[in-house]
Amino acid sequence: MLSEPSDLLPVVRACELDEPALNQRWLVDSLWARAGVGVIGGSPKSCKSWLALDIALSVVSSTPCLGRFEVHDPGPVLVYFAEDPPGLVRQRLASGCSHRALDLEALPLHVITAPSVRLDLRTDQQRLDRTLAALSPRLLIVDPFVRLHRINENDAGEVSGLLAFLREMQRKHDLAVIVVHHTRKNGPAGGQAGQGLRGSGDFHAWTDSALYLRRKNDQLLLTIEHRAAPVPDPLTLALTTSPLGHVYLDVAGAAPETPITDLSRRILETIDRFEGGATRDALRSALRVRNQRLGAALAELTSSGQIIRTASGWARSVGPVPTP
Repeated sequence: MLSEPSDLLPVVRACELDEPALNQRWLVDSLWARAGVGVIGGSPKSCKSWLALDIALSVVSSTPCLGRFEVHDPGPVLVYFAEDPPGLVRQRLASGCSHRALDLEALPLHVITAPSVRLDLRTDQQRLDRTLAALSPRLLIVDPFVRLHRINENDAGEVSGLLAFLREMQRKHDLAVIVVHHTRKNGPAGGQAGQGLRGSGDFHAWTDSALYLRRKNDQLLLTIEHRAAPVPDPLTLALTTSPLGHVYLDVAGAAPETPITDLSRRILETIDRFEGGATRDALRSALRVRNQRLGAALAELTSSGQIIRTASGWARSVGPVPTP
């Protein structure tokens, strides 16, 4: 006797599964999977929160992360920084916006201001669920994990239950989740960086994307891991202060394929041909340049105050310079 349909789990044939769209693979190109869960891991004072803020600003404004990694799925962002006072969070966000020539008041970037959030408690889980439903963010960032619970981080059963809740939120609300977490003082001598995360090994198994920061001598090294994509080469980062006093995280010592000044000149000349502003797609089509290089050049021109981002695209902050 066959069971009633209500007694069965939903099942389809493999050939009936939806094929993934290539343009929906990334939230941030090469750095974070679209609707992926994972961690930003590192020791204390390794700029984990700075990297989380950079990703948040990039996703909410559709500007390149770290000045060069394109955002493929921009939208609202919800963040919770448990250890930083609201004033400091605003100061850092405002500095990042000034560096990118963005208006913080125009961005759908939402900050949870509750004095505490306990994701091991059902009441706080329900509050977060309702908040996500109300805001529909593309990205949720919680920082740091140690302040979000009172469970035993070394207990796989307790940790897996909390991570399962975050995975449930990711699937229910179709969003990416970034958890900022600490690494152990003495990480693994070899193997993947995720094996050095503090607490249960469930963290490493849970991640779709992960970014790990560690200091090596005077340098800050970023290592990237993905569950279902090739691993890019490590990057060296630096916390930088612009001539105008804006503090931001940037890739250090990366040389472009051709002098950035030449590409910047071509970008300015192309923008001058568009009335009201040139979209990123229009610039890519006209210049035939890779997304990463275009993003780096746009970020540099924005930082120097030569261009601004408008509703119609990129435009000069001042009028075109006459050709001598």
